[in-house]
Amino acid sequence: MGSAQTVAVFGAYGHTGRFVVAELRDRGFTPVLVGRDAEKLQTMAAADPGLDARQASVDDAASLDRALADAAAVINCAGPFATTAAPVIEAALRAGIPYVDVAAEIEANADSFADFADRARVAGVAVVPAMAFFGGLGDLLATAAMGDWTTADEAHMAYGLSSWHPTEGTRAAGTVSGQRRNGRRVRYTKGALEYHNDELPTLTWPFPDPTGPRTVLAEFTMADVVTIPSHLSIPEVRTYMTTEAARDLAAPDTPAPTGVDERGRSDQTFVVDVVVRSGDSERRAAARGQDIYAITAPLAVEAVSRILDGRTRTVGVASAGEIFDAPDFLRALAVHASLEVSQ
Repeated sequence: MGSAQTVAVFGAYGHTGRFVVAELRDRGFTPVLVGRDAEKLQTMAAADPGLDARQASVDDAASLDRALADAAAVINCAGPFATTAAPVIEAALRAGIPYVDVAAEIEANADSFADFADRARVAGVAVVPAMAFFGGLGDLLATAAMGDWTTADEAHMAYGLSSWHPTEGTRAAGTVSGQRRNGRRVRYTKGALEYHNDELPTLTWPFPDPTGPRTVLAEFTMADVVTIPSHLSIPEVRTYMTTEAARDLAAPDTPAPTGVDERGRSDQTFVVDVVVRSGDSERRAAARGQDIYAITAPLAVEAVSRILDGRTRTVGVASAGEIFDAPDFLRALAVHASLEVSQ
């Protein structure tokens, strides 16, 4: 175990990785730049001479061990996570340090839970997959909305994105996920993941004001179908995406996001509207903000901060809503997003 302020960032020079590095510095941590491309690492380090750069590859365990030496935790920002998650988790377990990633890949997240649950628990190491806009934020909102409920019949996550300019990493992850599914779609129903070839229906979702009703693709399934059922007894978890954002993501010529403010955020806005239902009762939570990639950074860094100072509820592989106090965690995000929970 190294300095409590030193956090390795694998994939530091990527789009989300840069936001994470900046957030770590803002929070008083010392980021260590880690990645596969030595030239990109050196270029990034040259722009900020105070940062250490360490080249590492997921097919070279010794290089990962060297990269994590003296780090108190590691945040994995390098997709596709189907390739990177397991080797970096293995390295974190060898180092005895917590692991957090920002994976939105459903199958990669499911693998992290399935393959490392026992080993991480025995080692007393926290492993938190999908600590990001997709997977982590929805899980926190759903957990907060549940309140004192121990079970619910359904959970619905509607994503109101004004647009979606995907990064190179998002496109690569989508390609890998599509290959793993043989082109099929996935849903979470009757307590299990189900693969299918059905077309996605459209419907109107009543987003809270000022967004209001918007057309969404139903069963546009995201990582919430892994994180939420990992600890909440909800047999039906459904996610929805505004049609404009879905079209952007599907179009091969949609450009990557472009920064428009001093923090490098794009002009994309989002609202995440979460509804949990039990019988005739309904509870709701919502979050609003700017730039889904940028908001991932405070989510991941807040997670590391809480793990390192002991504000956790369990060890081993766990989602955000299970390992953290969800309402308190969401309050800590208030500077980055507006949040509302109604029960």
